[in-house]
Amino acid sequence: MGRQAEAALRLLAADLNASAGVRVGGEFHEVALECVDDASDARRCAEIYRAMVAERRADLLMGPYSSALVRAAAPIAEEARMVLINHGGAADGLYERGWRMIVGVLSPASSYLTGFIRLLATLKFWRKRLAIVAQNSPFASAVAGGAERAAAERVARRRGVRVRVKWNGEFDPATTPANLFPALRRNRVNALLSAGSFAHDVAVIRAIAASQLDIPVLACVAAGVERFGIELGEHAEGIVGPSQWEESAQLKPAIGPAPAAFARRMRAAGAACDYVAAQAFAAGLLAKAALEAAGALDQERIRSAFSNLRTSTLFGDFAIDPATGRQDGHKMLLVQWHRASKVIIEPEPDAGPGTLAMLPGLRLIAAGLEMLRQGRRDEDDERDRD
Repeated sequence: MGRQAEAALRLLAADLNASAGVRVGGEFHEVALECVDDASDARRCAEIYRAMVAERRADLLMGPYSSALVRAAAPIAEEARMVLINHGGAADGLYERGWRMIVGVLSPASSYLTGFIRLLATLKFWRKRLAIVAQNSPFASAVAGGAERAAAERVARRRGVRVRVKWNGEFDPATTPANLFPALRRNRVNALLSAGSFAHDVAVIRAIAASQLDIPVLACVAAGVERFGIELGEHAEGIVGPSQWEESAQLKPAIGPAPAAFARRMRAAGAACDYVAAQAFAAGLLAKAALEAAGALDQERIRSAFSNLRTSTLFGDFAIDPATGRQDGHKMLLVQWHRASKVIIEPEPDAGPGTLAMLPGLRLIAAGLEMLRQGRRDEDDERDRD
């Protein structure tokens, strides 16, 4: 994930410098980008940001990847009164600590799977008995909490959505299924969502695929990235996930390239291209816009410029809460794996060339579920023959 973000930022820096750099107060400045590996370690991350604000004298700070690491970097930026552009952490709690200098690019984690709950409510079977399997982390708790609140809304409850099982903690494939799966059977769960790290979600979906559980509707956060399909193979089919960005999204951004054009350039450069790359590139575009609007390298003026910024990039709309820096403009997408590819199912795609016009929205979900059931029947038949 970090390598994707770095590759995107380096692409942006090269683009800016090829076009004279960034204009601030009537003068053009070249961009010098410094990326340091934090090894996904919070202490190491904090050391890097202390050096950036004290020794390296950075003019602008890009955040690290993951909410846990942003939580380590943000107070350092706040103490130094420097803007921290957060393109890598989505936990809601980052905007509830009184940090004013943080600027969020991502939709908050609590919104990740609310669209899944809305779609679940529209399915034809009456009782939607939902299980939420969440890792014990602030990010996962925010995702799970947002989904649970959506399930408790009047429309969802009227259409039969009920949370029957909640599991919080680490998912150990060797021990957790023996404790969790009987509860899923006992409560006749027919929809399940998993929220946690990539490894957590993959472990949950693998365990369900290897079990005799008949859960036709499955969703997890990890399903939003390409690597999920590589890791799960045929078991990814039909799984629903949230996505901050997809290259197939039909956007006409106010600044920067369209999603498909950006993805082509990333791959031409030999880099992977998930939403991680897109959000980092978008963060750089937004930083340029804020710098130019501020007209100076003064951090307070830059922060005020971000507060007043209302625009769109390849990543979607941008607007923040001026007081907290929380992202309010960007909207989440919902995707489903269909024949080894992700397809946007919310908002529903417009019919046209290159779209799955024959399988929009809920019909795509139904098709994916049928493929899942067929695949499991085939596996059962093969075991019987053995």
